[in-house]
Amino acid sequence: MIIEDTDNGIVLKGVKCLSLPLTLDCGEAFRWEEQEDGSWSGVAYGKFLNIKEENSNFILNGANRKDFEDVWRNYFDLDRDYAAICEKLKEDPLVRETIDEYYGIRILNQEPWEALVSFVISQQNNIKRIKGIIKRLCDTYGAQIRPGWHAFPSSKVLSSLTISDFEAIGLGYRAKYVKKLADDVESGKIDLAAIKAMDLDDAKKALLSIYGVGEKVANCALLFGFQFIRCFPVDVWMKRVLQYYPNGLPECFKGYEGIAQQYLFHWARNNL
Repeated sequence: MIIEDTDNGIVLKGVKCLSLPLTLDCGEAFRWEEQEDGSWSGVAYGKFLNIKEENSNFILNGANRKDFEDVWRNYFDLDRDYAAICEKLKEDPLVRETIDEYYGIRILNQEPWEALVSFVISQQNNIKRIKGIIKRLCDTYGAQIRPGWHAFPSSKVLSSLTISDFEAIGLGYRAKYVKKLADDVESGKIDLAAIKAMDLDDAKKALLSIYGVGEKVANCALLFGFQFIRCFPVDVWMKRVLQYYPNGLPECFKGYEGIAQQYLFHWARNNL
């Protein structure tokens, strides 16, 4: 990968296996919006970014080198060799077909707090509605970064709210879960940094002990927010996919189960 500084931002050349629409709109992150010019705008780690692919290069409009190194390099997982991983995963016929059709899906390394809250909100919800709830949450309680764009609110901010406040922006029965989660993170009862430093089994047990967090939410948070690339979240779509694997996941998935899952999830949503 070649990184070039320009007057308008950063240009990345030689990035393989990155599709912005497939990665930013596939249900792993909920704060990205496609713009009229085909670029994508969003917020992560309190930073706004507009990014566009042009002539196989990626243009990070308005980003400086420090923000790129501090946030976006890891966020887009740019130091992982996805091309090599995809070749390995393609030893499985179904994934081969999926990768050939939907090449360029990556796992975004999101902030643990935002990912955990987002997937608690995601329960029994569709992607459009999840995005709407999270946008209202951020617009109402997050610090403004620029007009129309707000940071994800901290545990301190959310712990100051009532269950009724959460219900007012559409959380429904999930309001009590997010309220308790914010209270426990803010008080130190839940230490997300400590969970991230655990091994996978212990991290999963810790998340499952949280009020309102079940198997699917725990696995999604671990994969998308805690950087456990081996997690394989299972929802209604993936239960259908697993029927194609009566003997369990193939050996070629080992170590990269989360990447395989994202390809299979996208395939299932479009084909089953």
